[in-house]
Amino acid sequence: MRKVVLPVIGVTAALSLAASMPAAAQSLEGAVKALNAAGTHSLSLTGTGQWFQFGQAPNPTLAWPRFDVSRYAADFNYDSASARVQITRSQTIEPGRLRPAPVEQKVDQYVSGTHAWNLPTGNAANPAPTPQPTALAERLAEIWSTPQGFLRAAQANNAKSVVKAGEAEVSFTVDGHYRFVGIINAANQVVKVRTWVDNPVLGDTLVETRFFGYRNFGNLYFPSQIERLQGGYPVLDLQISDVKANPAVDLPVPAEVASAKPVAPTVTVTKLAEGVLYLTGGTHHSVAIEQRDHVVVVEAPLNEERSQAVIAKVKEAIPGKPIKFLVNTHAHFDHSGGLRTFVNEGATIVTPAANVAYYRKIWGAQRSINPDSLAKSRKGAQFAAVEGKRVLSDGKRRIEIHSIAGSGHSDAFALIYLPAEKILIEADAYTPTAANVPPPSSPNPYSVNLYDNIQKLGLDVEQIAALHGPRVVTLNDLRTAIGQASASR
Repeated sequence: MRKVVLPVIGVTAALSLAASMPAAAQSLEGAVKALNAAGTHSLSLTGTGQWFQFGQAPNPTLAWPRFDVSRYAADFNYDSASARVQITRSQTIEPGRLRPAPVEQKVDQYVSGTHAWNLPTGNAANPAPTPQPTALAERLAEIWSTPQGFLRAAQANNAKSVVKAGEAEVSFTVDGHYRFVGIINAANQVVKVRTWVDNPVLGDTLVETRFFGYRNFGNLYFPSQIERLQGGYPVLDLQISDVKANPAVDLPVPAEVASAKPVAPTVTVTKLAEGVLYLTGGTHHSVAIEQRDHVVVVEAPLNEERSQAVIAKVKEAIPGKPIKFLVNTHAHFDHSGGLRTFVNEGATIVTPAANVAYYRKIWGAQRSINPDSLAKSRKGAQFAAVEGKRVLSDGKRRIEIHSIAGSGHSDAFALIYLPAEKILIEADAYTPTAANVPPPSSPNPYSVNLYDNIQKLGLDVEQIAALHGPRVVTLNDLRTAIGQASASR
């Protein structure tokens, strides 16, 4: 989004000119004048409301899960294209869904120019910033999706304006492919901004921000309510309590972030049994299972880059055999972001039945911002649905895929079991901790549910290869994690 970031002098000149023009109804120039966009170089706002966890719906047909926000604070500097957003939130437990007890979460997120980063929210004296390059486009879009930010970006990027049904539709493109479309009403208020960002699962993903209840916050007209939708469902709903125009907002890029180099995904191979390889590295893992004439891979997390690294490592470790199946545990975006890469590789996607129609639908979306390998090859996806149980066998090794029943985490959830090797593969139901970390004071209901499913299915488990966490564990580790009382049922 560099075109918006760089022409600061051009933005100021254009807005100064617009401020001296008559305020025409439902027009870009009228809105610039009515909302004092020319004179607003920075802005701070605070509020409360709801935040929703994008990409983590407990069912492919449901909205993103909700968190209550007790504090939302954002600072924007339009001249330097920088922002800081702080959120204090706690998950809302949906009726009838068993989840871990909510804990207060705090986030501290930044963007400036071509860099995005987070700061930890603990009590560290000198917290180290963490680069977040994949969040850059979305965080910049948030700057230009505020009313004053949208107007400034429109002026700087030669926006086109068309009056339709008493409203002005203002549109422009940033950096060649980031589109913005805003609606200005008859009162010269920006009431909606639409833009699109890339997502590994959804492709070109609509982010729509809506504004309601403009009022005077001292010396600036600003909406008293902001709603944002992403991927068709709400991600933010704020009641604004205070807005300040032109506060001091200085957000220099930390040296560690400015000098950070892109980190290529790494894949480390650990042998769990003959022909069963644990593929770790970073936050998410996979497993490769060798069959007579092909390979089965379990899980394609995060994005195409991660899946390409996994595919390359599988070909190196098990040469000469194609990847025929990719087993997907559930549809949460951090566990399905690399599926399309395996489709392009020729693999059939094995997933709970409820996910199949969802993947077919969303994979038909446009991918113009960042076309992946499947968008370029246009290969068709092949699926094998799991309903209760499905077995993949080459006549020698048997791979069982079982539905996980009754989990509050996902309604379309699967575990993988290798009966000959007594290995269980699972994601998110149980995340082992380091060996020296004491068990939690209260058991995670997802882990209790996993143990219940293991018992009901009669699985004889010796090793658990969790797709998160630092180590392979045993069934006894799971028992310890959920407490002896739970384990004795």
